[in-house]
Amino acid sequence: MVDVTSQIDSVQRKLGKRVIEAGEAVTATVSQVYDTGLDDLWDACTNPERIPRWFLPVSGELRVGGKYQLEGNAGGTVERCDPPKSFAATWEYGGDVSWIELRLSPEADGRTRFELDHTAVPNEHWNQFGPGAVGIGWDMMLNGLALHLASGEAADPEAAMAWMTSEEGVRFMTLSNEAWYEADVANGTDPATARTRADATLAAYTAPPES
Repeated sequence: MVDVTSQIDSVQRKLGKRVIEAGEAVTATVSQVYDTGLDDLWDACTNPERIPRWFLPVSGELRVGGKYQLEGNAGGTVERCDPPKSFAATWEYGGDVSWIELRLSPEADGRTRFELDHTAVPNEHWNQFGPGAVGIGWDMMLNGLALHLASGEAADPEAAMAWMTSEEGVRFMTLSNEAWYEADVANGTDPATARTRADATLAAYTAPPES
């Protein structure tokens, strides 16, 4: 069972600006501490047999230079890997290329911090929807990982889809979206602009499925 408020509050979210080879970019960072050791969290994030239990089925070669594909979502190339601490890869979806970097670090109490950067050069989609468009998705991913680590069980895809349209799922996305709105404003976006794109994001996530 998901404690929506607790899970949302357990995640740290921030935005930052940086210059990369592709141009001026924005990095969305999510971070959460999990009650498990470094090696176990690394395995959960990199083992192709385990990733589908909390995220999505993945195919390809999960090695430096290898290509990967998440079912129905992004694919890309693994660019760097430093087990069990970090890896970096391209994130290619819908003709756009962005970049992800995962970092794991042990906490003093035996738990482990998961921190993920998603860096992209702002485009028309970003200008319309803002950080919540990817941020809500990453929040749902972090929630799936929390549930998996707590129970050891695999997620039920049908149940997960049903949860997204439930009252609890909509509340989760609403709170996530609000947190990303606040991060957008903290990163220098005019509050009115940030609100307009946050509203557009939430409407897109919670729109009834087409029949």
